[in-house]
Amino acid sequence: MPSTVVHLAFSGMIAAALLGTAFDRRALAIVLGVTVLADLDSFLALLWAPAHRTAFHTFVLPGIAAILIAADLRRGDESLLRRRWGPPGVRVAWVAVVAYAVSAIGLDLFSGGGANAFWPLHDQFYQVGGKIELSSKHGIVQTIVDLSGSGESGTIARGSTETVHVNTGVDPVRGAEPENVERVFPVVRAGWQLLLLIAGTAVTVARIAIPQQVGR
Repeated sequence: MPSTVVHLAFSGMIAAALLGTAFDRRALAIVLGVTVLADLDSFLALLWAPAHRTAFHTFVLPGIAAILIAADLRRGDESLLRRRWGPPGVRVAWVAVVAYAVSAIGLDLFSGGGANAFWPLHDQFYQVGGKIELSSKHGIVQTIVDLSGSGESGTIARGSTETVHVNTGVDPVRGAEPENVERVFPVVRAGWQLLLLIAGTAVTVARIAIPQQVGR
């Protein structure tokens, strides 16, 4: 389960890659702020137990945001985004949606714990896994989605909000907590997460520093 800092490192790298000339500290802060929003459902879980990885970890939210942005831009010169923030604002809005879907939700969906990716339209936690490889004997082999009916898909349905609880330091257990409950706030839990944290942070810092150096 990637921590918030790993999500932020990935979103920073997305921002550095996609914002182009719109990249500055303010634009970066918006993208990172949107990323943090997803993990706030861990606090909402104090009021509604299944909220974590459900309330804000659904593709319905970035989907609605994308529809609203597209509808606004169809208004041409009357577009709120264009009139108030110009082309940079439009780019920041789209990149924030991408970061939310790919980093905030995607990292959890493709790693430990999964996410309730289509709630409330479909109440089911999914965890995407499996492999794609090229075999000299079997050709292209993929186990992400089971197309053979063998039941060996790497992508699994973990259950609904009634049966699944994703532990966090804020809400470590479902229901009443024992007095000696352990609260764990992860930073990195796998080598690839450490690599992503280092690389994403380095790329973001470099992207911030480069314009300053060029301007000297």
